[in-house]
Amino acid sequence: MFGYVTINKAELKVKDYEKYQGFYCGLCHALREKYGLLGQMTLTYDMTFVTLLLTSLYEEKSIYEKEHCMVHPTKRHMVIYNRFSEYGADMNMLLTYYKLLDDWKDDRDFKALIMAGLLKKKCRKAVAANPRQAKAIKEYIVQNKACEDAGEHDFDKVAGCTGRMMAELLCFREDEWSAYLRQLGFYLGKFIYLMDAYDDLEKDKKHGNYNPLIYLAEEGMKPEQVEAKALDMLTMMATGAAAGFEKLPIIVNTDILRNILYSGIWGQYNRKPKDGKEIHCERSI
Repeated sequence: MFGYVTINKAELKVKDYEKYQGFYCGLCHALREKYGLLGQMTLTYDMTFVTLLLTSLYEEKSIYEKEHCMVHPTKRHMVIYNRFSEYGADMNMLLTYYKLLDDWKDDRDFKALIMAGLLKKKCRKAVAANPRQAKAIKEYIVQNKACEDAGEHDFDKVAGCTGRMMAELLCFREDEWSAYLRQLGFYLGKFIYLMDAYDDLEKDKKHGNYNPLIYLAEEGMKPEQVEAKALDMLTMMATGAAAGFEKLPIIVNTDILRNILYSGIWGQYNRKPKDGKEIHCERSI
């Protein structure tokens, strides 16, 4: 479901793109160091955003290095990492670990059970270090599945599961910025859930999968009305996330972070065909 919180490369300066890539590779570096090759395979743009956001907010000093890796075997590339890279790696793996356990519980997926077993010992340390966030992830998976199994029609209820989880992931610690980080995370999480539902709408219709947007059509909305409703809800969620971000006293990497929140998160929406109509979404700063 994740992977939507990324940059709009075309709108970034070269130096900012290189810095963003450095943080992305820094998260990959942290995943490799803490969780090995299996950890690297779970790398996401979403946790790169979390790493960059928290680094910028708390003005964390970072290590800058140049490395070779499997993706760049012949040319060294910039790697930027700090304690928030490790935090992002922990969150990435906890999401993966609890999802694997859920897949085993629900589908008796032995591959998921084996992978969860390989991660169990290392993830135990991540749970101990981040009990509040680990609890939020576990509750998100249980509550989200319960909503989907019940065929929940209320978008706010089902998307709220992802929102509450993201709120806790962005809130690194309880301090004067917690409320704003939770606001950003809550609306960003709801945006992610709805964007995923919008992206998968036709596929879910075809295969009979749960998708809250399907119910809009069943309630009598025409396709263009469903499209307009989805855009309206996405815009509200993006606005709420941006409002939380703008309350934070961030003075570094703001161009990159705003690129993500005002433009990058709309990437998949803008790429999806819309019955021959050209619709481009991006919020002004």
